[in-house]
Amino acid sequence: MNTNRKTKFLSCLSILIIIFGVNIFIPVIPIAIADQHTHTKTIYEQRQNHSSDGIGKFYMGREIANVMGYTGAGWLERPSREIEEKTSQIVELLDLKPDHVVADIGAGTGYLSFLIAPLLTEGKVLAVDIQPQMLEIIDYFKQEKNINNVQPILATETNPNLPATSIDFAIFVDAYHELGYPQEVMTEIVKALKPGGKVVLVEYRAENPFIRIKRLHKMSQRQVKKEMQAVGLVFQETKNNLPQQHFMVFTKA
Repeated sequence: MNTNRKTKFLSCLSILIIIFGVNIFIPVIPIAIADQHTHTKTIYEQRQNHSSDGIGKFYMGREIANVMGYTGAGWLERPSREIEEKTSQIVELLDLKPDHVVADIGAGTGYLSFLIAPLLTEGKVLAVDIQPQMLEIIDYFKQEKNINNVQPILATETNPNLPATSIDFAIFVDAYHELGYPQEVMTEIVKALKPGGKVVLVEYRAENPFIRIKRLHKMSQRQVKKEMQAVGLVFQETKNNLPQQHFMVFTKA
């Protein structure tokens, strides 16, 4: 093993050792800051008094939640996740074709990406995240699982860095509510969709107070529809198969 590969492997291994021994959420320091966007003053509101679970920034009446840092990645890989979220059903509900290109936005450790990838025998998964440490973990799992059609992509807070008209699906699983610049990101997602492409948001149901997830980490259908409409996406349907989450589908107009 050459020096560069050994260094990268040891770096990733140390991250894995840390995260799987810790199961916490911490805010992540953003890679890119986009406050220089002059129009942000009109679409976002900053408030001094806000939830400790949020960043104090409001979009269309909703406070944006803190991003889960990479040291909380053990939560994404927890053994109970399939039981709690029925992640295998999420994959089934997508109704993928072998040649589809799927962007997993906020991919984290690639948990969903690696469930989807074997179905895309002629396609691929673009695993998008703003944290280089998460992408290192995805690279590690690619080698461990011997799956080659998962491509890690480093995003910024405002841009997922996807080519125009390149994807059939963009899927967010418990990730959209943490976007620091949701309108900018979704505008770029719409550009990246192929004609007839779809956006799928899987979010814990804010309408149900008995779902034991922090308030800012849940979203209502009404709020999701309002925010997707703002970037020109058309609501198609909500599938209610999942035990705790909305599965909401939008299409490119």
